[in-house]
Amino acid sequence: MKCVICKLGETKKGSVTVTLERGETTVLIKNVPTDICENCGEYYLSDEISERVLKQVESAVTNNTEVEILRYVA
Repeated sequence: MKCVICKLGETKKGSVTVTLERGETTVLIKNVPTDICENCGEYYLSDEISERVLKQVESAVTNNTEVEILRYVA
């Protein structure tokens, strides 16, 4: 897939650390599978993976967690 940000690079399979903040909660999720632009580094999560990541973040927010570091589990 052609990168929609830089419009130059092609995306390749890889993994990233996703950092999300919501209110007072910061969640880092390591080893999230994604497509990464080989030119600019922009990454694209599939709908399924995005949904899983957001559920993990919602759980941390519900538990009033301030900072949480997780590994992505399929």
